Order: sequence, then C-alpha cells, then structure tokens
Amino acid sequence: MEIAGVEITHPDKIIFPQKKITKGEMAEYYDRIADHMLPYMKDRPLTLQRFPGGIDESGFYQKSISDYFPDYIKTVEVKTEEGSNTQIICNDKKTLLYLVNQGTVTFHLWLSRKDKLRQPDKVIFDLDPSEEDFGKVKEAAKVVRNYLKKQKKEPEVMTTGQSGLHLYYDIRRGKDFDEVKKEARKVAEEVTKLRPDLLTTNLRKDQRQGKIFVDYLRNAYAQTAVCPYSLRANEEAGIATPIQWEELTRLESADFYNIENIFRRLGQKTVEPK
Repeated sequence: MEIAGVEITHPDKIIFPQKKITKGEMAEYYDRIADHMLPYMKDRPLTLQRFPGGIDESGFYQKSISDYFPDYIKTVEVKTEEGSNTQIICNDKKTLLYLVNQGTVTFHLWLSRKDKLRQPDKVIFDLDPSEEDFGKVKEAAKVVRNYLKKQKKEPEVMTTGQSGLHLYYDIRRGKDFDEVKKEARKVAEEVTKLRPDLLTTNLRKDQRQGKIFVDYLRNAYAQTAVCPYSLRANEEAGIATPIQWEELTRLESADFYNIENIFRRLGQKTVEPK
C-alpha cells in the first residue's frame, strides 16, 4: 500500500481495536486531511505520540528525529537544558505520511516557529475537566472567551478530541515565552476570580473539586499543544477539531468529531487556519 509516495507497511494492523480501524485506514485519513492540517504544522517543531502496536499497547512520545528517518524530512535544532534536540518539521504530505507509517497517532506542535523558537505566535488555554461533565467545559469556554473579548482578543475554539476544549489566538511575535506565559497566567487567575465555583488554576487534580482547570502552562518554551485535525489515542478515534463558536452549544462531547464523521462535517462547514 503506497500513499503520497510512502510505502505503508502492515496496513492491516489494527490501531484502534474498538472500532477496528487499521493502520492503512489511519494513513488514508491523514492523506485526506493533510490540506487542512499542514497549514497549522508549517515550520513548527513536532512531538510525536506513537503507538506502533495500537492504542491498547503502551505508546511513547518522541521529540528527536530517529537516525533511520529519510533525508527529505526537515528538522530544526532545539536548545534544551541538557544540550539540544534535532526535532522534526512537517511541511508536506510525504513527511506526514512517513510519520504515520511509524505508528504516529497524534501530532503535538510548538507554539513558535523554527526561525524564532523563543517567540510564540499563539496563546493557548486548555480547559481540562477533572470529571466527565462537558457542560461545565462549555460554560468555562464562554467565561474565558468573554473575558478575552474585553481584552480586545477574539479566541478561536477547538475540541481536543478527548475531554476538553482549547481556546487560542494569534499574537505578534516579539515577546519571549516567559513574558507570554506570565500574561497567560494572569488571564487564568482573573477568570478564576470571576467564577471560582467553576474554574481553578490548581495544578493538582485531586484538589480541583470538580472544577475546570484553566491550563495556561502550555505557553512555555518547548511545550506543545495537539495539532488541529490530529487523531487522539482513545476508543472513539476522536479528532481535535476547530469549530465555530455557535456550534459549541449543541456539541455533545469533546470527542464528538472522529474519523467516521469528520469529513461529513468539513463538507458542511470549514474552519480554515489563519
């Protein structure tokens, strides 16, 4: 089986056991979604979440490129506390499909681009429920959005494909991550003061008392957020999906959009990256 010039090995391997989705079908999904997904990935270092044996087996995260990866895969050298990593950049479909063939289910992106790694161009808030209550997550999203609008920022919203929502907006590059994280923390603290019954910034899940965690910590150097239209490693084969705000009211769950219905949705309504 060959897709986009990449040989997909063991295409019959089951990756999502409950829905019996094979590696070949996962590769076909990424081939079809690539035009929507690649603009978000352009020039951003990647962290791969790989499940070569399927999502029922232990997966692993990969930040550095493997020695055996082909020469056509672009990279960027990233400074770390230990030295440096050579991380993958995915700007084309062939690279995307090669990484899928390595068992990559989920793609995670930096909030900065390779030419200015310490200067983010996005701010993200991850609204993370401490219990299964998507109604609370939706309410939290509206609170955060209203606060940001008063600060002259209009956030976009995305399902995470798992249990929460991401709110994000573009910023002009220039500030470093430390400054941006400090500002994001202030937002998280201010919205929590507005709705202490609903929101929390408590890092410990066992101390959140059922509230929605306003996670601002992704706004830091070398931290990542799930890429729009990436699959998630759960039984529903959920997909991180950018949505319109008016859709949020009738949305049933953060993993409502999945490999079985995403293209039907895109045929009706498309949210393009800025």
